[in-house]
Amino acid sequence: MTTPRWFAVGSANGFEPEPGARAADAALAHDDPKLLIVFCSNLLDLEAVVAQIRRRAPDVPLVGCTTAGEIALRGPSDASVVVAALGGDGFTVETAVTTGASHDLRSAGASVARCLPTPSDRTHRALLLLTDGLAGDQQEVVRGAYGVLGAATPLVGGCAGDDLKMVSTFQVHNDRVLTDAVVAAGIASDAPLGIGVRHGWRRVGEPMLVTRSSGNFVFELDDRPALDAYLDHLGIRDSAPRDSEWFTRFALTHPLGLGRHAGEEQVRFIGGANFDDGSLSCIADVPQGGLVWIMAGDAESVLTATDAACSDSLTALDGHEPIGMLVFDCIARRGVLGEARIGHEIERLASKTGAPVAGFYTYGEIARTRGIHGFHNQTLVVLSIG
Repeated sequence: MTTPRWFAVGSANGFEPEPGARAADAALAHDDPKLLIVFCSNLLDLEAVVAQIRRRAPDVPLVGCTTAGEIALRGPSDASVVVAALGGDGFTVETAVTTGASHDLRSAGASVARCLPTPSDRTHRALLLLTDGLAGDQQEVVRGAYGVLGAATPLVGGCAGDDLKMVSTFQVHNDRVLTDAVVAAGIASDAPLGIGVRHGWRRVGEPMLVTRSSGNFVFELDDRPALDAYLDHLGIRDSAPRDSEWFTRFALTHPLGLGRHAGEEQVRFIGGANFDDGSLSCIADVPQGGLVWIMAGDAESVLTATDAACSDSLTALDGHEPIGMLVFDCIARRGVLGEARIGHEIERLASKTGAPVAGFYTYGEIARTRGIHGFHNQTLVVLSIG
């Protein structure tokens, strides 16, 4: 007998034989799978992993990406494969992909958004987006999808990672391994889908005025080279090394916050610095003329935000028990918690429901439930599936 609605997760160590097949076998727990979602370490041979999964489920729609760490119920991991599957008569799913996304990110978001199914008996809908965060201003992807779907359809997802190399990330659609792509799964369900989004960062020090920026590049803060002003605010300009890898890891725990009229500030992940012209590159736009702050967080604030995001997503289920959770967690939050405590966050999520959990550490998070803005950095996004 077909289970009406189900969600299951499998994970496997990437250095053991056939990790894709083993993760898929665990995820394919019931009949009638409608969608496979794959999160795979950049350290593994992604094409081989996808081929292993497709041998187990050659006809099931599949989306996925590389990560900066994988998440399953047993906790966070590296060099692994996580496969989530949902299925049963209660779901209708369609998928889409756009390649060469960096040429027009807004058009890429609009194109994949058209895959959202609209059956009359599946009134709860969401569009899952997996994108290449190194392709440019990811808010443009959100704007494109919003332009097609409007305010009634939530958007959720994240940017693929490459273990902080910041060189290239990969997306998966069915049998294809791609880069510079936007992959989407339109999910229609006969039970609610709930989204929670929180970051837990707080402002530190005085604001800075963005005096020159273009898209996701910040050239000047307070009429000074942005890098100089940023390091001065942190008191380390004279001691900071001119080293790109060091800077990226340092900036993970010292993001920029953009002031908003209500709610939490939006946070911008600083992905790198140009030591020649003093500019900063972010994963999404930093508007010229706006105010920004250095942001800080600690383990307590991050875990408090985890609890709040989870509670918000469960509240949105209107009393339905969740059958599973997808989580999109910024790699910077992992850096704040430290390797000794990253497992606590997943334990807290799992303890709320006991439902299966799957996700990955991202270069940016997507959560649009109201308004046009929906791209986040250094934030936790939780999708609870009722």
